[in-house]
Amino acid sequence: MDAAHSGDGRSIGQLFASATAEVSALVHDEIALAKAELRQDAKRAMFGTGAFVGALAVAFFSVPMLSMAAAYWIHTSGLGLAWCFFIVGGAFVLVALLLSLFGYLKFKKVKKPERSIASAKQTAAVLGKAKPHPRPLETDLTRTGSTRALDSGVPAGAAITSSTTGSMANSTAARSSDGPADAKM
Repeated sequence: MDAAHSGDGRSIGQLFASATAEVSALVHDEIALAKAELRQDAKRAMFGTGAFVGALAVAFFSVPMLSMAAAYWIHTSGLGLAWCFFIVGGAFVLVALLLSLFGYLKFKKVKKPERSIASAKQTAAVLGKAKPHPRPLETDLTRTGSTRALDSGVPAGAAITSSTTGSMANSTAARSSDGPADAKM
């Protein structure tokens, strides 16, 4: 079996591309799951916020005008004017408390995205157990250096030395001027 192929006939490049595509799909799926969960909770939070805003709007804008109108209407029944204003004020406070309770109950239903968190933890655990299988550094340099030497016409030892110093062009030019060193190869 060739070192560049796995047991199922796919090359290492193909396996790497496949693994990259699968990890990318996994990340996209987890993001989609998180979005779906957060969208549901965002709707609940939006309705809760709307209830609080509604409670504030009722308490702030309508209390003065409607209080006076209702108090004077109740006063027509013969009750004292002060008691009429007290009854109307208490009614508006009760409405504001009911709207606040409704908003609190909506906020209480908002949950953290439990499925996304569990899925992310599971993925992290699987990826944490995966260990790379590095090759020995010397084998890689020798194999890479000898391939470069064959491609460039430079002896293998010169290619490794020049690739580590970054001056392969200078090394190649110096060796080609020697003449006999190239003839031995």
